[in-house]
Amino acid sequence: MGRIALKGLSKNFNDVEVIPPLDLEIADGEFVVFVGPSGCGKSTLLRLIAGLEDASGGNIEIDGQDATNTPPAKRRLAMVFQSYALYPHMTVRKNIAFPLKMAGASRDEIDRKVQAAAASLNLTDYLDRRPGQLSGGQRQRVAIGRAIVREPVAFLFDEPLSNLDAALRVNMRLEISELHQSLKTTMVYVTHDQVEAMTMADKIVVLNAGRIEQVGAPLELYRHPRNLFVAGFIGSPRMNFVNGAGAAAYGAQTVGVRPEHLRVSTQQDEGAWRGRVGVSEHLGSDTFVHVHVDGVGAMNARIGGEMGVGYGDDVWLSPDPDKLHRFDADGMAL
Repeated sequence: MGRIALKGLSKNFNDVEVIPPLDLEIADGEFVVFVGPSGCGKSTLLRLIAGLEDASGGNIEIDGQDATNTPPAKRRLAMVFQSYALYPHMTVRKNIAFPLKMAGASRDEIDRKVQAAAASLNLTDYLDRRPGQLSGGQRQRVAIGRAIVREPVAFLFDEPLSNLDAALRVNMRLEISELHQSLKTTMVYVTHDQVEAMTMADKIVVLNAGRIEQVGAPLELYRHPRNLFVAGFIGSPRMNFVNGAGAAAYGAQTVGVRPEHLRVSTQQDEGAWRGRVGVSEHLGSDTFVHVHVDGVGAMNARIGGEMGVGYGDDVWLSPDPDKLHRFDADGMAL
């Protein structure tokens, strides 16, 4: 249950090809995250899987069965949207029960499934409230509960946390991850936030202009990006890039180095690149310093929270040679 295969799947809007033919395998029980910048096609791809968009070519298989032309309601998938899409006049209990009622389930079955979903989402004490009496995080949990009671073969999440504040997003990331561990159900999750992708996914699919740039486990993509796009998109803060003469010494057209792999020194003979400290971001245990490097541009380095460099100081940066990323003229990893 819950295995999804995309085979040569494509999507055109009139004469515009937004998703060129692509192939992707999503294993049963896997938590897969589609990530990429706005307009890369990740939500369109999710809607194709859900059946909310018609495919222009290729096939969608669910558990080995061709579902390309199967109506959304019969694909056994449950979708959770960015907007909670709750009925404001209904209680939490009735909102969660709604798909079961529409399916003609018995009262006993409805009560049992609603209670179980509410318990798993810490909503038991809120069943008799209406959505307007809930926080944003609680409303999102109600939307997830409404999906759970359908017992789908897979959950599809379309940027479900983007309307929440920072603290709630962190909490909901943990709750959805815990839910995945308890349900063991396939989950496909769309986000533009690579931090969500890194912290939640079993497998990340990086999309760019409708094309799959790389597929892999979070740390695989972080440590071994296949091209400049993935290298620059995965990781926060983003990877530093050095081109031209600054990269030639390393045998590449472009070299990339992550902020944590740069050593910062105030000694001239201990660095590859000379620069001047600009703004520093103090986070307690770490400090990120933005350094304006001669002939290179801005670079970001992670240093200990107590290191005494300040605005305008001259520093020298050295990359860890074992952690350098090298790219050719086409932007592909060497």
